[in-house]
Amino acid sequence: MDTIIFDVDDTLYDQALSFHHTFRKLVKGQFTYEEIDQIYTASRKYSEILFDQSEAGEISQFEWQTGRIIAACKDFNIPMDKEKATTFHETYVVEQQKITMFDEVVELLDLLHQKEKKLAILTNGEEKHQSMKINQLDLTSWIPVENIFISGTHGHAKPKREIFDIVEKKLGLEPTKTVYIGDSFEKDIVGAKQAGWQAIWMNHRRKSVPTDTDYKPDNEVHSAKDLLDLFVD
Repeated sequence: MDTIIFDVDDTLYDQALSFHHTFRKLVKGQFTYEEIDQIYTASRKYSEILFDQSEAGEISQFEWQTGRIIAACKDFNIPMDKEKATTFHETYVVEQQKITMFDEVVELLDLLHQKEKKLAILTNGEEKHQSMKINQLDLTSWIPVENIFISGTHGHAKPKREIFDIVEKKLGLEPTKTVYIGDSFEKDIVGAKQAGWQAIWMNHRRKSVPTDTDYKPDNEVHSAKDLLDLFVD
């Protein structure tokens, strides 16, 4: 592969940790790690649904950011009103300012940079918020600023073909020699395959493949170590 393009959230770092820390700070009760992880998984499901509605102009960004935790908590009969959801989101943003990359991803970026591979980022989200994470992870140590693409900047979000076309055109990519790495099957794998790219599914949460799709990843890995090994072998 000549070009390797990465998603950010839950691909380069463990997004659940920020959620766990926020949840334990703000939600009363005794919850096991596994129980909080189930609530986190539910919040990600609702986040993707509400993000699409926000992108379509059906709801505000604020309604997306607070609605996901309200809906997830409702599934588990946990009280969560709009005021508390606002505090939850604000605290979650603070916790995300402490994120760190998987160790093996750092090794992988070092390896690919040494091999002079073209590296890029394609992430969904609001420009300011995603830029904060990119800065926190120090991604520009490996990836030029001009190779970083945030959906909120361009008005199109994964899995829409338009955002992949923007990246392809601006970087002058050869689709068959481009691989995209991401954790979301619906956003990352489907989007990349529709664009004619290769796709690696960073499925460290062991999700099932949706039954309503004909798309398949070229590779599926279950940890950052697996991802590193894929490029070392």
